[in-house]
Amino acid sequence: MSDDDFMQESDQEYDFDYEDDEDEESPDVDVENKYYNAKQMKQSSPQEAIAEFLAVVALEKEKGDWGFKGLKQAIKLEFKLKEYDKAIEHYAELLTYIKSAVTRNYSEKSLNNMLDYISNSSDPADMACMERFYDMTLEAFQGTNNERLWLKTNIKLAKLWLDRKEYGRLTKSIRLLHQACQKPDGSDDLSKGTYLLEVYAIEIQMFSETGNNKKLKALYQKSLRVRSAVPHPKIMGVIRECGGKMYMSEENWKEAQSDFFESFRNYDEAGSLRRIQVLKYLVLTSMLMKSEINPFDSQETKPYRNDPRIVGMTDLVEAYQRNEIHRYEQILESHKAEILSDPFIREHIDEVTRNVRTEALTKLIKPYTRFTLSFIADQLQISVPEVQEILGFLILDKKIRGQINQKDGTVEVASKSDVERMESMHEWCKQFENLWKTVLSEREGYKLDADPAIAAAGLVPTQSIGPIGEEFEGRARMSKRGLKGKGRDSSFLGH
Repeated sequence: MSDDDFMQESDQEYDFDYEDDEDEESPDVDVENKYYNAKQMKQSSPQEAIAEFLAVVALEKEKGDWGFKGLKQAIKLEFKLKEYDKAIEHYAELLTYIKSAVTRNYSEKSLNNMLDYISNSSDPADMACMERFYDMTLEAFQGTNNERLWLKTNIKLAKLWLDRKEYGRLTKSIRLLHQACQKPDGSDDLSKGTYLLEVYAIEIQMFSETGNNKKLKALYQKSLRVRSAVPHPKIMGVIRECGGKMYMSEENWKEAQSDFFESFRNYDEAGSLRRIQVLKYLVLTSMLMKSEINPFDSQETKPYRNDPRIVGMTDLVEAYQRNEIHRYEQILESHKAEILSDPFIREHIDEVTRNVRTEALTKLIKPYTRFTLSFIADQLQISVPEVQEILGFLILDKKIRGQINQKDGTVEVASKSDVERMESMHEWCKQFENLWKTVLSEREGYKLDADPAIAAAGLVPTQSIGPIGEEFEGRARMSKRGLKGKGRDSSFLGH
């Protein structure tokens, strides 16, 4: 098309149909008013509110938004009041709205919120109703092409089993999810990488809680190789947190610190409250590493230095780095509820405490060669068996040279100068022994010549080591020639 033709066509007039506001049908005011009146009665009169919400559904001639909203509110109230049969009945009716009455996005959001609401219950009596809700939701999506919502619902169900530690059911859910995220040939479908990472995160949490480190490590490495997904930061936070705990169980403090830092950064980006607990793990790991770098010096962690929720760990790491054992013990005692409430921290804090006491003990006994166990116990404010245990580790690790007299409760430690002197003497003796073997055992020095004439003249060694030996051998040969020319009365070397 030429530019002239385009200009001619653009000059044509187009008629647009404008809707007149006066012709628009106004919403049913009675239905809307009844809905909001019912919401006001939710707290004071929940039973009357349920009746009003169901009346909103009855007032609508055709299924629409107000009926959908009314059913949602009624179901939540019925579930809260333990009226499970009515809640299940009305939830089945609610699922009929998702096909045509409401938009796809609105229905997905509403159903996700509904499942989140019932999953937050900790009452065991609610479990049967919860399972029925999930089963009905999954059945409703089997006849549709909404695979995304099917995956989301199954992932939500798997998280529910994980929270309730029902690992048998969780394993079945994970198996179904893996099948849904695979191609027909059994390989992972990269187009579903985001969902696959969520499944990995749930499975990694299960292995972490059950202590199956072998499978955890393999799956953890596999999850880090998924490059096709753009996961939510919270998912990566979960994966990295479990990785850090795995490395902690292996006493690989460096890798654990790296993973906990990445987990904290992801949780912080996602706005998850889990970041505070992971930050405590990061502080714990830095102490186990005996790092002199304060973990709160980084740009990401600095804003949380004075956070009341973590002030105990902040003070603890400062006392640890300064080797202030008494302050460390005081902080641990005063913040016991805050620090030791987490089972993971409680499991590893003893190792940190042992390190602090070991450093303090080593520093305390440095000027002494003999001391009592009770003296150390009084100075460190710990029991005598604990002192004996720490000294035992130090002696076995050869960090100190000493002996413990359990009968008298005393310890004798060899001074550093004595140890160095003994080591020097041992080295000197070793070198002297090597020289002795070389001169007298491995070489032919100081051996008699085989010539009978030399032996008869009383001449001993004709062979020796080095230049002196060669000179001695030469003189011996000259002497032999002299003996042949001058007779037996001639002497050797002036004799």
